[in-house]
Amino acid sequence: MEIYLLRHGIAEEPRADKRDADRALTSEGKKKLREILKLARASGVRPGAILSSPLRRALETAAVAASVLGSGGDPLTCRALLPGCRPEEVWDELRAHKDAGQILLAGHEPQFGRLAAYLLAAPSLQIDVKKGSLIRIDVDQSGPQPRGVLKWMLVPRLAAAVR
Repeated sequence: MEIYLLRHGIAEEPRADKRDADRALTSEGKKKLREILKLARASGVRPGAILSSPLRRALETAAVAASVLGSGGDPLTCRALLPGCRPEEVWDELRAHKDAGQILLAGHEPQFGRLAAYLLAAPSLQIDVKKGSLIRIDVDQSGPQPRGVLKWMLVPRLAAAVR
């Protein structure tokens, strides 16, 4: 199973009069996401399933991913991708969608850094997942504990450099 972790793009700044869950992507955030996702599409990324945190910025990120990558179907909301959920909860969701082959998750930091370390069977590993970054981790079995292999990580600054 190919697992893609896509951290949400640049979002509106927090405001006292707006719930954090309702913060939308900025136009710059959407633009940088499209750049990363076009590179991913060129390398063969075509997720059979897209799972997203229910927060607006992640849902919008998942929608951009579905549009650019030509995913089969609408993104699915996944409560295990809410900030603060444990990597084991996300792994249970991934296992439920293992037949999709390629699965893209749209979510948040620091959860994605911890999730990547968990999927790589290296819980003490520190990974800084920048906004709009995409990580590919391959896992060849869907047992109770993943043992993945890091294939690559794309960050917006690299995508901009290859334009």
